Order: sequence, then C-alpha cells, then structure tokens
Amino acid sequence: MADRKFCMRRIIPIILIGLLMAAAACGTKSTDKPPTPDPNPPSPDTLNPNPPAQPVRLIFIHHSTGENWLSDDNGGLGMALRNNSYYVSDTNYGWGPDSIGDRTDIGNWWEWFRGPQSATYLNALYKEGGQHCSYSRLSTAPSEANEIVMFKSCFPNSALQGNPNDPVPPIDDNPLRGEGSGSEYHTVANAKGIYIDLLEYFRTRQDRLFLVITAPPLSDATYAANARAFNQWLVNDWLKNYIYKNVAVFDFYNILTTNGGGPNTNDLNQETGNHHRFWQNTIQHKTDGDDDGNPNILEYPSEDDHPSRAGNLKATSEFAAWLNATYHLWKDD
Repeated sequence: MADRKFCMRRIIPIILIGLLMAAAACGTKSTDKPPTPDPNPPSPDTLNPNPPAQPVRLIFIHHSTGENWLSDDNGGLGMALRNNSYYVSDTNYGWGPDSIGDRTDIGNWWEWFRGPQSATYLNALYKEGGQHCSYSRLSTAPSEANEIVMFKSCFPNSALQGNPNDPVPPIDDNPLRGEGSGSEYHTVANAKGIYIDLLEYFRTRQDRLFLVITAPPLSDATYAANARAFNQWLVNDWLKNYIYKNVAVFDFYNILTTNGGGPNTNDLNQETGNHHRFWQNTIQHKTDGDDDGNPNILEYPSEDDHPSRAGNLKATSEFAAWLNATYHLWKDD
C-alpha cells in the first residue's frame, strides 16, 4: 500500500504539469487568426476547356456540310482542331468497305455500329488516317488509333416525320435500320430507337469517345418542330440512364437557328441567341434565343440548306472549347 501511495504522489504532479503545458499551448493558439478558406476550392467536376496535353487522334464521319465546316476557307474547323491538339482524319463519299462512307443518314448509323458488317467498318474507321477533303491538320499523327469518333448526318435528316410522342419501337422491329432520310420510316420515334440501340455498342468501347453532331436545320419549316424535339431529346434525355462518359452530343442544329442579323452575320459570343458552348465556366445549351415566327429553321442559308460560312464559323468557335471540356471529362482529368 505504501508503494502505491508513493507512486500516486509521483504521477499526479506529472499529470498536472502536462495539463498546464497543454493549457499554455491552447492559450497561445487562441491568439492566432484561423486560416482563410479557399474561396474557390478545386472540384473534381470542374470543367477544363484547355486542349489535351498531347495530340489526340480524331476521325470525323461526314458529307458535304461537314466538308464545308472543316474547310480553311469556310468554317475553319480543321484549323481549330489542329490548334487544339487534335490530329484529324475524316471519311466522305465513297469511303471504306462497301463504300459505307456514302451512307450517313440516321438509319445508316445502325449499319456502322450495330449491323452485321459493323466490325469490318469500325476496324477500318479506327485505323483511318487520311484526308478525304481539304483542311489543315497537324503534321505528325500520334501512333495510337483514332480515339475520338465524330459522326454527323446532313440536313435532309431534319425532315423527321411522325409525332415526337410516338412510342419507340423495339430495335428488331425498327424499319429505319439501314434506311436513308428519304424513307417513309424516317420518323422521330424510329430515329430515337436507332440511337438508343447505338448505346449497346458504345458501352463496350470505353476506350473511345463518341460525339454525335446533330444534323443541321432546314429552311423549310414543315418538320422543323419535329427536328427541334428530336435534338432536344438527344441532348437532354438520350443519355440520362447511360452511366459512362464516352458519349456526348453537340447541338450543331441549335447553333444554326439564330444569327446576328442575317445569314452572313453570326451571333458568336453574344448572350442572346441559341448556343451550345463552354460559357462562364460551364456548358450552356441555350435554345430560347429565337423569338421570331420560325424558331426552328436554318438562319444561315446559302444557295441551299448548306449553312453559310458565318454559321459554320460560329459552330467552330463554340465546338472547340466544348470538345476540350468533354474530352477531359471522359479522361477524368
């Protein structure tokens, strides 16, 4: 017992000294200012509009509207992609096995990505490194295969028939598979079915980024409301239940539905008008900027429904930063 009391007499002073030292330390800290929180803390979801750190191979499936968009003398998309570190190749009329390059309507995308010859077509597509129209590009190709696949239908595809609220058919019963835009089966519901089915392939290729470029609008207002409804569905609803980041939609259609006063004057960098762009540190898809009697038609007509240079230049400027942000989201960087 005496030994225990002796131990307690030695321990208690040690505890008291420790408490006094802790109190002194706390008192010293209480006079310091607390650290100032970062007003803009980094976020894993912050968008990055800057070009990739290393060149990336991109392939663009298109026809004449895409050719004009790429051209240095028209839309300048080729130069913009070059300046943002993308090595661009393309397909055009007559390209590929079975001349699949001739067929770029909505119903034809089933052939490219889901049909019985799709493996043959895609194997050639991923390896393609040539130019099938004129545009500037990087001088040296990265050694990898094409990582980014852009594909776009031309303006006749905006003549979608039917009703936007018609039920989507099962893919095995979809009569639009392999059909062109002139088909009686070229309807909103059937087009939705084609795109829904494409996701079955896209989900298997997380090593590729697939970019849907919506078809440009028509000057004829007959089916304009259907085109608007379909493209709104593509941007807002198509990917709602798709859990991956390797598919995105750029609304080329919407960009071309407002101008800056005429077909040869665009509304680039204006707060008004319709846009799809990286704007104020986020992606803006603005569709309420046209208050005239025909808000869903082409505002950049040329001799026909190929968009004018002014419209293509607007699309190029809005696409470049959007592409960079989309690429970095896919790469999680």
